Amino acid sequence: MKIAAVTLSCALLVTTSLFARDKSDVLVMNNGDRFTCEIKSLDASVLYVSFDYIDGTASVDWSKVRRVESKQLFFVKTQDGSVYTGTLSTVMDGGARPVQIKVAEKPETNIVLEQQKVVAINQTSDRFWQRFNGSINSGLIYSKGNQTTQFTFGTQAQYPRERWRAGASFNSTLSGSTGATTSTRNDGSLYARHLLNWNNWFYTGVGNFLQSSEQNIQLQSNLGGGVGRYLKNTNHAIIALTGGLAWQNTRYDQSAELPGAQNVAAVLVAADVELFKFDKTNLTIRGSVFPAISEPGRAFTSTNMTYYVKFWGNFTWNLSFYGNWDNQPPAHLSGSDYGASSGLGWTFGNP
Repeated sequence: MKIAAVTLSCALLVTTSLFARDKSDVLVMNNGDRFTCEIKSLDASVLYVSFDYIDGTASVDWSKVRRVESKQLFFVKTQDGSVYTGTLSTVMDGGARPVQIKVAEKPETNIVLEQQKVVAINQTSDRFWQRFNGSINSGLIYSKGNQTTQFTFGTQAQYPRERWRAGASFNSTLSGSTGATTSTRNDGSLYARHLLNWNNWFYTGVGNFLQSSEQNIQLQSNLGGGVGRYLKNTNHAIIALTGGLAWQNTRYDQSAELPGAQNVAAVLVAADVELFKFDKTNLTIRGSVFPAISEPGRAFTSTNMTYYVKFWGNFTWNLSFYGNWDNQPPAHLSGSDYGASSGLGWTFGNP
């Protein structure tokens, strides 16, 4: 799994560099500095650009950009959830505030947006591999005193498009020590999200797959879908809530001596929170609750929280917490599994 993830990431980077376009976009900063570059994307108030004479991607504070010009097609997302596709230019206002960005969807159609209300910009492309972005994280702790080893690995990838996006993630933890049984936890998830015509509303489908030796879970599958809304969608924070229905199938280890698999119908309630500060720090919290319909009184809860600090190029240091709980587990089995880890990470693709 580790080798496959690294190989895929390297392939994405190589492909992106091979098909890089001309660096003919123009940026003018508030202090008058002018740059010719390639605009890659805007995310979390950071404009990512590349230059012919600089290796790698540079990060620019979006609030300090005075003018932008590009003939490349982008899709542009605003705070109210509206999405537009077109080339970019700046409405010349003689120095007045706020700065206004013009999106030329067609030669005869121009949309004018206030710069501070633009929260995301991404290049459109007909090349599949150029559309991905994501990260890889890993950590290792070893203690000679009690011969304890803990290894963590995580990866996630996103595929954003104009009105929808899809993503996948995988996290694995292994912990062992002399004289004790090795503990493992593997968690994978998939999702797809499509914007509705109403501002900041979307519908979504989710899938989650869990293996936990602590809870004797061989495989727990959650499949669900519902409708959600972005409560906050700015250059500093994204908060979204989702509600819907889900179905859960759980197969326990043979040692648990349980007859067959358990199937539960449940309500889905999920929350996503992202807080960020100019390409340096990022806090992501994702939590979900599944109150059971077929077994009243039973509820399943899971959460994943990651805080990372970017320290050099695309490399990060991260601190993560994970947990899942069942308030009515089968007799003699643990109802919870949680832990924390720290390690190094690397991001790839257009941020």
